[in-house]
Amino acid sequence: MASSKKAAVGFIFITLLIDVMGWGLIIPVMPRLISELKGIGINEASPYGAWLLSAYAITQFMFAPVIGNLSDQYGRRPVLLISLFGFGIDYLFLAIAPTYGWLFAGRIIAGITGASFTTGAAYIADISTPATRAKNFGMIGAAFGLGFVIGPALGGLLADFGVRAPFYAAAGLCLLNFLYGYFVLPESLSKENRRSFEWKRANPFGALKFLRKRPGIGGLALTYFLIYLAAQAVQANWSFFTIYQFGWTEKLVGLSLAVVGITVSAVQGGLTRFINPRLGNEKSIYTGLFLYTIGLVLFSFATEGWMMFVIIVPYCLGGIASPALQATLAGHVPPNEQGELQGTLTSLMSLTIIIGPPIMNNLFNYFTTTKAPFYFPGIPFFLAAILMLVSLIITWRVLSKERRATAI
Repeated sequence: MASSKKAAVGFIFITLLIDVMGWGLIIPVMPRLISELKGIGINEASPYGAWLLSAYAITQFMFAPVIGNLSDQYGRRPVLLISLFGFGIDYLFLAIAPTYGWLFAGRIIAGITGASFTTGAAYIADISTPATRAKNFGMIGAAFGLGFVIGPALGGLLADFGVRAPFYAAAGLCLLNFLYGYFVLPESLSKENRRSFEWKRANPFGALKFLRKRPGIGGLALTYFLIYLAAQAVQANWSFFTIYQFGWTEKLVGLSLAVVGITVSAVQGGLTRFINPRLGNEKSIYTGLFLYTIGLVLFSFATEGWMMFVIIVPYCLGGIASPALQATLAGHVPPNEQGELQGTLTSLMSLTIIIGPPIMNNLFNYFTTTKAPFYFPGIPFFLAAILMLVSLIITWRVLSKERRATAI
């Protein structure tokens, strides 16, 4: 039994790793593929890339609770396998896509079936004991970090074999993992622990109702939302901006994203453990948001490609803010509402992926055309810096008010 559980945890880790790698593989080549399919420049292709991100995020936001509830009725195994198969089909759609519409259809398929993180977490909860739960859940974060390092770097290298090569590689990885799981993955949810599907429990907006019940955390939740909205300037627009502004190759884009992944992992997985106990949560938030702001301003005015690699360091050091903010938010609610809080924060993050890319990428496109009042390709980063600064001010006002109230 112990051996079976260990093998299952290993499979879930590989599944999540492949999911993240698959997305990372295609990031470096997506700008050129869209540009070729639409017959337009890289800057003009940027909004089309944003709509692909939003289509995936919207469908995942709407369907993730549905898929999660279906896994409670039918078990984790079939949902995980369908998810892997769906991702494989999605990447094949992208690999052979003759038009942009095919890319859009593929992203919608992936969004509907893309519940692997949610269901993978539920699978780990099913097979973990109280003693192993934290360690097993830590593998989810490790899979995400490692996948975002390997994926873009490998995607950049595979681009030498053609713009569609990374899509075939991602499809192959997903379908091989599907076959492996079909033959070896056991079901983790016993029939006596299953429940019937209920539509009211599959409401994607249900988690956001938590903020109405806890108005005291509204200001900090707004800060959380603004941080992740600002991050879309980097996550959605990085490859388009660097290819257009500096003439980077797909290989260099992949390398730069791998550097970002390594730096973020080092900051959040290592540096935070030393800095946070010394500064405390509040000062860690202020310091991190300040570093984010500085990094984004520098990105917006960078004139040489090598500058982006240098600026990655202060920008990624800003990552000390997020764990401290989450810890502060967790301290505002009782233990029996922690799960609901995390669900709410996940919903807020999903909303930023829905609205953030269209805002940032359309701004980039507009300010690289003759229609704009002035030429400024870095404007998405500048807007993101403003959002970070606003979040810093909001946090300072909220926490200062709380200190004054406590002192009375």
